[in-house]
Amino acid sequence: MRFTPEELEAARDRVVPDVIAGGLRVLFCGINPGLMSAATGHHFARPGNRFWPVLHAAGFTPRRFRPAEQAELLDHGLGITNVVARPTARADELTAEEFREGGRILAEKVARLRPRWLAVAGVTAYRVAFGDKHAAIGPQERALGGTRIWALPNPSGLNAHWSLTTMAEEYGRLRTAAFAEDGGPSGGA
Repeated sequence: MRFTPEELEAARDRVVPDVIAGGLRVLFCGINPGLMSAATGHHFARPGNRFWPVLHAAGFTPRRFRPAEQAELLDHGLGITNVVARPTARADELTAEEFREGGRILAEKVARLRPRWLAVAGVTAYRVAFGDKHAAIGPQERALGGTRIWALPNPSGLNAHWSLTTMAEEYGRLRTAAFAEDGGPSGGA
């Protein structure tokens, strides 16, 4: 689906609903919705975003899902939310205060839903939202109640430091940890 620049700008006021449920294995957390996600109502909707191919390559899903199929993640014990709900064209439009408030709201959401893992797709967003300036990619020392936290590389196509392969390897490390008890995602690869 193609949108005009005007249609994308008009999406700045839209909310992209979370894909959530209680007791998920992994709650993936993006930085904030892009304008394409806001226009479509689907997370990680920009064609250059690597979230969906990486999720499949890491073994979380049995095939590559399209953004419009995001609700099917729940069948695999997975969900999606964002640190900041406000859609923007670029993450650098967000303020540090928005990240900190988003971290507070996210902590409340995690306390309510109690996923096994919170996977923040963007280590810089995690650092600001949770006041951990030394956080690195991988599992974090910090937990939110019984929920462990993993900082993942941002799947944006703008993140050239990570290839699809290296990103899938890191996401795969999380998958191994999240599904260690029973061998794999339900219905997954």
